[in-house]
Amino acid sequence: MTHDQKYNVLLILDEIATGFGRTGKMFASDYAAICPDILCVGKALSGGFISLAATLTTREISESFAAGEAGVFTHGPTFMANPLACAVSLENLTLLESYDWQSTIRAIESQLKTELEHCRSLAAVKDVRVLGAIGVVELHDPVNMQAIQPRFVEEGVWLRPFGRLIYTMPPYIIQPSELAAITSGLSSFN
Repeated sequence: MTHDQKYNVLLILDEIATGFGRTGKMFASDYAAICPDILCVGKALSGGFISLAATLTTREISESFAAGEAGVFTHGPTFMANPLACAVSLENLTLLESYDWQSTIRAIESQLKTELEHCRSLAAVKDVRVLGAIGVVELHDPVNMQAIQPRFVEEGVWLRPFGRLIYTMPPYIIQPSELAAITSGLSSFN
């Protein structure tokens, strides 16, 4: 009996940003070898071409929602699953399965680790983390958006800092020279 079964607690995982290979495994939860009761996916589902997200559940959970009265579990445009978004997503998943995306992600990860390593020595930096095609520089203090955003633009990159984090999640088709421009820009905050 697992912990969640003992206490009858649902395990809900958000793989909106980490799903479909981003971390080097199909889903980040694969690292823990767990299967959630509810799994939220999006972003990479359509390859970022069109908004689409999905909430995957066990049959038991799905049936409990379906048995409720109409309107109890409403949703917004991202989840509407229009035919175009579904077709794009199916093609995207077919494309993902058609090549060795794991090698691609390993190459991105290796370059991120190498090119962000020097950030560890910077006084403003608390930590540097890389997993798959995700690179994060964590600062001791919150990012000053008014000061840093113009510097990123001068470097020719668009990064969206969040709190104390400056991060990148580059596309899988990125070329090494393009990723180098991003990592250089990401390091320009000092």
